[in-house]
Amino acid sequence: AGGLFFRSITRAYYRNSVGGLLLFDITNRRSFQNVHEWLEETKVHVQPYQIVFVLVGHKCDLDTQRQVTRHEAEKLAAAYGMKYIETSARDAINVEKAFTDLTRDIYELVKRGEISIQEGWEGVKSGFVPNVVHSSEEVVKSDRRCLC
Repeated sequence: AGGLFFRSITRAYYRNSVGGLLLFDITNRRSFQNVHEWLEETKVHVQPYQIVFVLVGHKCDLDTQRQVTRHEAEKLAAAYGMKYIETSARDAINVEKAFTDLTRDIYELVKRGEISIQEGWEGVKSGFVPNVVHSSEEVVKSDRRCLC
């Protein structure tokens, strides 16, 4: 029952979202293999609208336990027209950047007219006037970095 409840919540989020971070664990190959399934599920629930994704390989601080190479993750992201970024919540690496990159991608698509306000879709509200997107990570550079 818990899984069914979760899926009904995600359907509502799909319907009202314009962007998302699609995460997998770089130390867990199965989570990477599920990326395709999650993307297919979103297509079913969001059509005819569009959701912009950034593919995120998290736990990049555990590089010695890596089961998914950066190259294959970048290849998968490119196949779906997404950006790829690696993050570490533990070491605060690229977490904010992932959100900032996603926001910039959405904004660029809105500016180009590829995402527009449409009746019956809550993804982009009328009166959407984004500020310039800045990340505190851009201001305070850290020496702790994943190879990104």
